[in-house]
Amino acid sequence: MRKTIYILFVLLSISLISEAKQPKGGNEFVPPGGARLLAQINGNDTVLLAYLHDIWVFPRNTFKNKKQEEFFWRTVRDVKRTLPYAKLVASELSMVNIKMTSLATEKEKKKYLSEVEKNAFKKYEADLKKMTINQGRMLMKLVDRECDKSSYDLIKLYKGSISAFFWQGVARLFGSNLKSEYDVSGNDKLVERVIVLVEAGQL
Repeated sequence: MRKTIYILFVLLSISLISEAKQPKGGNEFVPPGGARLLAQINGNDTVLLAYLHDIWVFPRNTFKNKKQEEFFWRTVRDVKRTLPYAKLVASELSMVNIKMTSLATEKEKKKYLSEVEKNAFKKYEADLKKMTINQGRMLMKLVDRECDKSSYDLIKLYKGSISAFFWQGVARLFGSNLKSEYDVSGNDKLVERVIVLVEAGQL
């Protein structure tokens, strides 16, 4: 199998070099399809240079039944829907933490957090309302993955224990749990596989 993949890469490289068009006065080639690639010329040898994404290979999925297959593709859908928001939360929190260090008093910090919360609701509330209950659960897990803190811990940290307790109660009414943690080697092993493939552009 490895030999087959190696041969395919060699043939692909030869094909690109032979079919490439060289623009005037530059060490660039334009292969079929139009993407520009850098080229390194050593004597009579020309080597195309390109950055390639990692390619992840997992064992082939074998589904015992239709229900299991549907669950897999539902997981793919939910990850694609919620992962960008989980990453956004991590990015926003990083900026919030940086800003918080520059504020001297608790009053300033509370005012700033209130503004951040208000703007976040205004910007993302409509999108979040469109998520299913399962997608909401997935989002909470992925927030824990990206931030290394559960949604409950984040609310407790920024809004206090009472707010965290209140919102945990609301989440429980809808069958969710703000304390959901991401278990990469256990229950969320399949989710991690999906995330890796989605981020690599393979799903």
